Order: sequence, then C-alpha cells, then structure tokens
Amino acid sequence: MHIRHAEINELDTIMEIYAYARGFMAETGNPKQWGATNWPPRTMIEQDIRDKTCHVCCEGDEILGVFYYNYGKNIDPAYNYIVDGDWKDASPYGVVHRIASGGKAKGVGKFCIRWAVEKSGGHLRMDTHGDNKIMQNLLTGLGFVHCGTIYVVEDNDPRLAYEKLAE
Repeated sequence: MHIRHAEINELDTIMEIYAYARGFMAETGNPKQWGATNWPPRTMIEQDIRDKTCHVCCEGDEILGVFYYNYGKNIDPAYNYIVDGDWKDASPYGVVHRIASGGKAKGVGKFCIRWAVEKSGGHLRMDTHGDNKIMQNLLTGLGFVHCGTIYVVEDNDPRLAYEKLAE
C-alpha cells in the first residue's frame, strides 16, 4: 500500500468510500457519527483535494481508503478547547480526520494512521465518536492515549480526543 494526494477526478470514488464507511459504522453500532448528516459533504472533500489535505491509500491504482491529514500548530480549532483532560504536548502536531476504508482490504486504517504518525514526527492527534469502538481500539492499539473530550461544530456529540507522541 502507499499514500498519495487525492486528485479531483477521483472524487466520485472517494465519496463511494465514505458512503461505504457510513454504512459500516451504522452496522457496527456507530450510526450517529457520520450517518445523521451524511458526513462528509462533497464540497468539503473537493476543498480538501484542492488544499492537498485529502490523501488516498492505494494498492497499485486502486483506492482503498481516504483521509484528511494536516500538520502545524493549532491547526484544528476544535482541539483548542479540551475538557475532562489535557493534551500531553503543545508542540506542532499532525491531525487525521475523515478516515475511511472502502472495505476491500484489511489494515487500511492502521496503515494510514501509521503513515500520518511518521509524517508528523510522531506527534499526532485524532478524535472519534464515543460509539466508534473500532476506532477507539485501533487508536489505543497504536499507542494513542485518550486525553479528554472535544466538541466539533458539525454537531453536539462529544468526541473522544486521542494523542500519540514520539516514543
């Protein structure tokens, strides 16, 4: 597998992966995280592609997964306010959002997150819905620590905030 920037002509394929992921989350006990709002919207993914923050995970020419990745200091406004805990490190960090697999291969999410950890110099933050037990298990299995709770502007559901620091 390899990671690269997404291209605008791949938008339909990317949106199909998100549709698959919404269905998978609903079937595995997490119907609210993306399902209630048909998240993420196509216009957002178009902008992510233009901004070069939308990445795809491929095997050969086949797109297996998709995610948002960015790196910097205070790059995610939702992460500026954390309750019931604190971030472990205030230095610049990478962030992954909107990670999804199309269900065609095992280990896509793990591969993408490991790539992002490496790209960020070992300092990565992510969040997930309280019902997303699969993502919570993946993150803790990769050495992320639950740091507290954040809130996003898209809805009122709290998100569990995780951070990984270089070992």
